[in-house]
Amino acid sequence: MDYVFKSNNGHIEVYDESGKFLFSADSVSEAREELRARRPE
Repeated sequence: MDYVFKSNNGHIEVYDESGKFLFSADSVSEAREELRARRPE
């Protein structure tokens, strides 16, 4: 699955490939860590 990272007012918003908002994070690296944690094993 592809994800879109958007910077908004000092934080990063993460959307899925269909444009659905998933979560926000303080940085791109934090967002990537969160995505890794959400992936099923």
